[in-house]
Amino acid sequence: MKTAFVFPGQGSQKVGMLLDLYKEYEIVRQRFAEADEALGYSISQLCFDGPDTELVKTANTQPAILTASVACYEVLKEKGFTPDVVGGHSLGEYSALVAAGVLDFKDAVYVVHKRGEYMQDAVPLGKGAMAAILALPRETVVDICEAVDGEVGSVQAVNFNCPGQIVIAGETAAVEEASKRMKEAGAKRAVMLPVSAPFHSRLMEPAAARLEEELNKIAIHDATIPVVANVTGQMVTSGEEIKKLLVVQAAHPVLWEDCVDTMVKSGVEAFVEVGPGKVLTGFTKKINKEMKLANVEDVASLAKTLEFLQGGI
Repeated sequence: MKTAFVFPGQGSQKVGMLLDLYKEYEIVRQRFAEADEALGYSISQLCFDGPDTELVKTANTQPAILTASVACYEVLKEKGFTPDVVGGHSLGEYSALVAAGVLDFKDAVYVVHKRGEYMQDAVPLGKGAMAAILALPRETVVDICEAVDGEVGSVQAVNFNCPGQIVIAGETAAVEEASKRMKEAGAKRAVMLPVSAPFHSRLMEPAAARLEEELNKIAIHDATIPVVANVTGQMVTSGEEIKKLLVVQAAHPVLWEDCVDTMVKSGVEAFVEVGPGKVLTGFTKKINKEMKLANVEDVASLAKTLEFLQGGI
């Protein structure tokens, strides 16, 4: 059974995540200790004890989810299971790159911490926003964004998550106007998201430039497992190409639906979401109902997934 491991992005964090796996597995404790060392503060304590007000800060959320996701992957690897292809949603792409041997774990933890800082700094609080548009065709969302972009201010479609769910981002007034027009055009809902910056919009270009400087300081290897890139929806293995795509990714739409389609077309039959939450599992169900699905975020889900993987081999 050809299997993809996919890694979640920002928004999947919760206080207490990974605590039972941390108590159970030495490799999990080791990864959290390495993350604490790389950051110079205890991301472990934030993950396990909170407070939530600190965990949700972008510069903390990004290394927290990456550490939790990679720790889950290490447990699967210890049990003898590795994927045929990997991918991750936004921040999750960095977890996928650690799994594929492209990035050293400690380098990745540090870089995503800086990425979070730079994304937050790129647009003053309150000046940018994001909204989820439900049940409106892709072309309509793009057309309305382009119209509002020319009249009101910067707004664009930034996350093509699955059929019926697209996220838009940009200047607050433009996002609000686009959301209003999308509801008038037949969107089931247009929900403003509780985020602190317009991620993946062109307003993130200052963050992308600063991120490139950080990526220039670390080793980026060729992938040992094919990685599906957010910005193209295509598989890539070249370390040099991956680095370029990571810079572009910060200020460019995430083509998640395309990523999943590419994995399915390559012969993938099963998707395992590796890390906190089941957001990507929900997206995959809507993209392709025939896929077998599993996830690992705690001891209970690990047991089910190990059984699932053993049955598929």
